Amino acid sequence: MTAVNAAPRLASRLVNGVLAVKPLANLAKHQARTMMIKRAESIGVYWREEVKALRSRRPSGTQSVSDAELSPDWEADLARIQNPELTYPEYYLRPFHAYDEGNLGWEAAMEVDVAAHAVHARIWPEAGAQGDAKLRQSYHDVLKAQLPTEPTDILDLGCSIGMSTVALQQTFPQARLTGLDLSPYFLAIAHYRTSSLPNSPTWLHAAAESPGLPDHSFDLVSACLLFHELPRAASVEIFQEARRLLRPGGHLTIMDMNPKSDVHAKMPPYVLTLLKSTEPYLDDYFTFEIEEAIASAGFTRPTVTCNSPRHRTLIAQVC
Repeated sequence: MTAVNAAPRLASRLVNGVLAVKPLANLAKHQARTMMIKRAESIGVYWREEVKALRSRRPSGTQSVSDAELSPDWEADLARIQNPELTYPEYYLRPFHAYDEGNLGWEAAMEVDVAAHAVHARIWPEAGAQGDAKLRQSYHDVLKAQLPTEPTDILDLGCSIGMSTVALQQTFPQARLTGLDLSPYFLAIAHYRTSSLPNSPTWLHAAAESPGLPDHSFDLVSACLLFHELPRAASVEIFQEARRLLRPGGHLTIMDMNPKSDVHAKMPPYVLTLLKSTEPYLDDYFTFEIEEAIASAGFTRPTVTCNSPRHRTLIAQVC
């Protein structure tokens, strides 16, 4: 393991200079997206076909290239789940993941599933298309081993299209799940994908910093692959809010990128450029003393477990 520095390493600062030039930043984002699509299709996840099927709500393989228009049902679902009173935090209005509109659009929402499979395909060389499921399982294995009792009410922060929420539901089948996200587009897809489940989660369009939920509502607040997408000021607010939402003895659990891993510390400059072109808060996350911030919010100092070659799980209990 390599110690984390208080400031971005030299390679990262050089990459920042490259990405400050807009044409170069746009080229990097294009290259990152192209690489992701190629990787997905190389492992049998047919990115374009899967996205077309989801857009039109037809089984994969049944529509032609010209028949991939957005189903009108999506707009109806969006209207049902969207909170019109919500004010988006400024940090959320920036481009993310090579999408100019960030997470506030259908294109980003439709591509979450295929992108997750592409990103996580190479965590373990043998995993391929199962890399995403294996990563989530590695997180849940840590939870099962370290939580003293199974939670009955779980809040999944930054739930996106519900992949993490459904995986938590499968791990803790007796629990009541609430998935929270700032993107109503993501939540519309989460609802669509889970509406037929016998114990479907509740989906909430809100900010994790101010969800509007009652005190002491949950035994477990989980955040899967969320905090590397946030400025640290927002992270601190979320830790404080999680403390309010948890019952006595409840747990905050986080699975995310591990800045101390050799994989990230030794990342080649070209790959780092592509990664940072899609992750605007990566420097802030990689230099954030997250364990101290969690403890300062009213938790025990978290345990830290490496659950993959480049991810870590943090578990903290309400003091």
